[in-house]
Amino acid sequence: MSLKPFPTIKAIRSYVTEGVGSGGDYHNVAGGHWLVDTPIANPMSRYEQYKHSRTSWGINVLGSFCVEIEASDGTTGFATGFGGPPAAWIVHNHLERFLIGADPRNLNLLWDQMFRATMFYGRKGLPIATISVIDLALWDLLGKIRGEPVYKMIGGATRERLSFYCTGPEPVAAREMGFFGAKVPLPYGPDDGHEGLRKNIEFLRKHRESVGPDYPLMVDCYMALTVPYTIQLATATLDLNINWWEEVLHPDDFDGFEKLKQALPQLKFTTGEHEYTRYGFRKLIEGRNVDILQPDVMWVGGLTELLKVTAQAAAYDLPVVPHASGPYSYHYVVSQSNCPFQEYLANSPDGKSVYPVFGDLFIDEPIPTNGWLDVGVLDKPGFGLTLNPKARLIEASRLLNPAPAKSLQGPEVEKEIVAALSRPMRW
Repeated sequence: MSLKPFPTIKAIRSYVTEGVGSGGDYHNVAGGHWLVDTPIANPMSRYEQYKHSRTSWGINVLGSFCVEIEASDGTTGFATGFGGPPAAWIVHNHLERFLIGADPRNLNLLWDQMFRATMFYGRKGLPIATISVIDLALWDLLGKIRGEPVYKMIGGATRERLSFYCTGPEPVAAREMGFFGAKVPLPYGPDDGHEGLRKNIEFLRKHRESVGPDYPLMVDCYMALTVPYTIQLATATLDLNINWWEEVLHPDDFDGFEKLKQALPQLKFTTGEHEYTRYGFRKLIEGRNVDILQPDVMWVGGLTELLKVTAQAAAYDLPVVPHASGPYSYHYVVSQSNCPFQEYLANSPDGKSVYPVFGDLFIDEPIPTNGWLDVGVLDKPGFGLTLNPKARLIEASRLLNPAPAKSLQGPEVEKEIVAALSRPMRW
């Protein structure tokens, strides 16, 4: 009996989102949102002019980015992430050559070709984030061709319900919404001196008192601290029973995590949100100096690479709890036995209600209810997401490509660029 021919990849399209609050860039939100305009320690908070808003130094500068992959039978796969026009440029000017005409089932081959081809300027950051979105769109395409949810294609469900903790500004609100725990962003860093340290201690003590001694409380430090400062702060708050300290150091400071574990072996330290590929995670895993890995499936290299990271971690009995990523993470977590629960990143402006992670990009994005999500909600082909017909998408294949025969100066070219940037996607 011969096998039925499988569809091949026919076309690749890319889009950026117009305005704020839509798509895979978590920080592309309106002013006043807790995620960008509350005091949050970060690598740039040492500079006074950039302390008060994370958008002031450009945390949202790339913006959301989407990829649509069409197969020869007309089926399409779609995914979002971050990267904006530069990511679209990488897709069409570099990576598209490996995809057109390919069998979409060859995920490992396609990933390896894209990774190796970008190695001279990639390995981490934007190129890997771009590959991540392509990879997620491929998984969505395969699920739709096969009529299966993604989680069924990567091992099936390991449980019937998915449990969530909430990252937001108010642990009390997280508890009231039904989440089993809450993670708060640390307001101040080492450059705020003794006064900042005192305020951090007061901040954490206030939140611990607000939810009681037993409610899990975590702290996100967003790459802002140093080894001595972390030891000082964590020691001063030992009585608060902080469940874990997240991303306290620069992502490449592997030795620093070792020093922290030596100094405070009774505490849990987590990281991985800003780490990329299995190569980046290898040292974290083999060193046994962190207690939970937190890769972002939209940044780490996509689902294909995340599964490899997970296999590495499983050999060390190291839990993997992905950073945000909405339904892309939900399908992954329910299929993996060493992924105990999932993060929900509060997307509402005040962080006190449950909004879709990707805003208005999809019309049926599943969201947790009372801190839970039933696996049955995911039983749709691919990632199970239906693009909103009113999605604010702009076709992006030529955003950074003015025609080479034309000058980059003059009013006609300006009109052409403005028209391209404002042209909505047509369905």
